[in-house]
Amino acid sequence: MGLLSVAALDVRYGQFRAVRGVSLDIARGEVVALIGANGAGKTTFLRAVAGAVPVAGGTVRLDGRDVTDLPAQARVAAGLALVPEGRKLFADMTVEENLALGATVGRAGDWTMERVFATFPNLVKRRHARCGHLSGGEQQATAIGRALMSNPDVLILDEVSLGLSPLVVDQVYASLEGLMASGATIVLVEQALARAMAVASRAVCMLEGEIVLDKPMADTSREEITAAHFGLGRSKGARA
Repeated sequence: MGLLSVAALDVRYGQFRAVRGVSLDIARGEVVALIGANGAGKTTFLRAVAGAVPVAGGTVRLDGRDVTDLPAQARVAAGLALVPEGRKLFADMTVEENLALGATVGRAGDWTMERVFATFPNLVKRRHARCGHLSGGEQQATAIGRALMSNPDVLILDEVSLGLSPLVVDQVYASLEGLMASGATIVLVEQALARAMAVASRAVCMLEGEIVLDKPMADTSREEITAAHFGLGRSKGARA
């Protein structure tokens, strides 16, 4: 069993089955790229894992503990942090105030406000600025920093580069390099396939709510991932 273990997870919106019996084990220290087209079920799956949406079936275990029925805040306290698509910062609060919220769960660990500022130096001069006045890159850095302040065992990053210019994305990823190299356990949703392939140790591709590809990144190719992304030549639900 991995550090994060999901078994037969089902998520429904009314009669629509958005996530279909997904099982996934993620080991400590893995960086997993979750890949798929819009509507493939990636964000719904991650939100269900984080406790932001209810599940219709299946289990979520974190370091062996069943957290399936825990609310989202309790899962953060247990060691699972989600940086959601769209960042969801408190716009009228400062960078420092948003970061401080991440520490309110009281988990012990190495992440402090000063370490966040050292990791994201573009925030140093903006620490007293209201988040509603930040650039997109500064907002993304603040959202990631807030999650890190909870000292998570598993960090989930949903659409890191969404809405950001290529230059800003480069800056965000440069700041994340040390985190990824430190042995952190990360699940990353990234539409830019080349970038995902460059940083992740494992590729997991979803299509229509199911996993259709799950392989070490070193053992797959851009062509194979692209085929899985579009559902070409593979049977759904099969783990490669």
